[in-house]
Order: sequence, then C-alpha cells, then structure tokens
Amino acid sequence: MAPSRRNSFVHLSRSNSLEFISTAAPKLETAVDRSVPDHEPAEIDEETKYFHNNPAPSYLPEVKKKVSDFIQSHAGKRPIALVTSGGTTVPLENNTVRFIDNFSAGTRGATSTEYFIANGYAVIFLHRQFSLLPYSRHYSHTTNCFLDYLDEAPDGTVQISRQYQDQIQPVLRDYKRAVDQNLMLFVPFTTVNQYLFTLHLISLELKPVAHSSLFYLAAAVSDFFLPTSRVSEHKIQSKGGSGQLTVDLDPVPKFLKRLVEQWAPGAMIVSFKLETDESILLFKARQALTRYGHQLVIGNLLQTRKFEVIFVTNDAVTPYRISKEDEENGKEIEALIVPNVVELHKKWIASHE
Repeated sequence: MAPSRRNSFVHLSRSNSLEFISTAAPKLETAVDRSVPDHEPAEIDEETKYFHNNPAPSYLPEVKKKVSDFIQSHAGKRPIALVTSGGTTVPLENNTVRFIDNFSAGTRGATSTEYFIANGYAVIFLHRQFSLLPYSRHYSHTTNCFLDYLDEAPDGTVQISRQYQDQIQPVLRDYKRAVDQNLMLFVPFTTVNQYLFTLHLISLELKPVAHSSLFYLAAAVSDFFLPTSRVSEHKIQSKGGSGQLTVDLDPVPKFLKRLVEQWAPGAMIVSFKLETDESILLFKARQALTRYGHQLVIGNLLQTRKFEVIFVTNDAVTPYRISKEDEENGKEIEALIVPNVVELHKKWIASHE
C-alpha cells in the first residue's frame, strides 16, 4: 500500500511560519443544526426541469469524448472508479466576483485516488479545479512547499535535495506509472451546475461497464443554488442600493436516487455523510441508504474525519479508525477505507456476473 506518505515530510525551512495555523476549523458550539430533515430525492420531473432550465457547460462535448476514450481503454481490463472530490461553488453573478463556497480541500478524494490506483483501478477524478490532486498533493499543500525540496547545484542547475530523494522517489514512481498507463483522467468543475452536468454525463458513459464501475462520491456538493434565471449578469453593486444583500436560494435536487436507478443502474455507489453531531450520524447514514437505495454510506464527523469513519450498509455498521499517533506519523485513514471498499466492490461484481 504505497501511498501513505503525506506526513512523512518535515516542514523544512518554514516550520515556524504562521501559515501552519489552521483557519478552517469551525467552533463546534456554533456548528449548523444538521438535525433538519434532508430534501426529498429528485424524481424524473425535477431532473428534466433542472437540466432544461440551467445551461450545460460549453466544454461538455470535450469531456464526453475524453471520458468515452478513457472508459474504452480500460473496459474489460480493470475496474473503473469515478471519484468526486472538493467543494462546489454557487455563483451570485454571471460574470462571477462573488460566490458561495463549500468547505473541502479535496483531501479525501485525492488521497483515495492514489489508493484506488494502487489497488488496480483506473480512476476518473472529477474534482474542484485547483483543489488537491493525487500525488502532487504531497507538495502542493501549504505545509509542503515544493521549493523547499530543491537545491541549486554549483553549475546552476536545479535538483532535488539529496536528503529528500528517498521521500520523493516513490511518489514520483507511482505518479509516472499512473500517467504512463493512463490510469487517471482529471475532469474539473467549479460550480455546482458544472458538477451536476458532468456527473450526469460520466454516469451515462459508464453504463456499459456499470457492474465493474464504482462511484465514490467524496465531493462536498452545495445544498442550495441560485437558478440561472435569477443570477445577476454583472457584479452586484454595494453602493446605490439598500446596503443589504438578500439572496433567495433554491435547494439543489438530490440526484443520488436518479444516479442509482437511472443514470448508472448496476454500479456500486458509495456516498459520504459528514456531520458535526455524533448522536445523529448513524441515523443520517441509515436514512440515506433507505432514501436513495445505494450500497454504502461512509459516515464521518468533522472533528475526527482524518482518523475515524464508519461503514454503513443495509446489513452492518463497521468502524475503521487509526490512532492520532498513527495519523501524526503519516498513516492515512484512506489506507483502511479504500481496500475495504475494494473488497465490497469485488463481492458486488461477483454477485452480478
């Protein structure tokens, strides 16, 4: 299980920098109330209405061609995982200056992709543009600036510092293997609209290999959006108005049921449930299974998501955890999550052969 290397890198010359202060952790006492019931699953009329009334991304035909070619190159040779990663935005203007964002750096999706590839999968990585990426995540996060690993040789050339060669070499080898064997296809999104249109398209493209495909839905998708008909064309002006900004958002249709029943019937589908209140996590996960009819919900708490999750199926609840000490020493919870998802997927494939 090669990938687990993230925390093996020391923080080098910037170890005393203030940039290592975490500014993204919310106070638990001010967390949003997640006991509010979820929206009902989208039905066919909501699907038709959404995709008819909101414009498809202009680049979608290019995505369709790339995805189709990628699937054809791996069909019958290895299972294919669609991994979604990062948060979606909700633009408030067509020429976007302001937007509402979802909390997610894409860590789970990028990390899991490496483990899926190590376990023999090809991966379509549907990710928030500029969020963390597989392999490069080891250096692109602010805690691991890649420049700290470089030295200038006496002849003026740039090289990797000798003391870090052993740490960087295995990451580079895994990355080169994934690229050389065409095991990753990066597909970006920014807005929730782009995400939904692209997810729909990729799901339909995977239909011919549905029983050997896996949907690993780790993206943080906005619960609300601003319909195209109500989006301001230009930047909303702060002067000359009431001095207040009131935004009336609509709920994003819950398309997971449509994905299960119509977009990719026969595929194994894994969703994530993130909560801040432990007392409702299991209830919410079970509720999602009943409501959407898929195979696995991976539940996690905002406070402990890096070292503890629960697998919730119709038959069992299974916890997986690493110690805080293990996490600090470089072990990643995805090293437990992904192999166990893979085992469930193998059983799923066998049951459909």
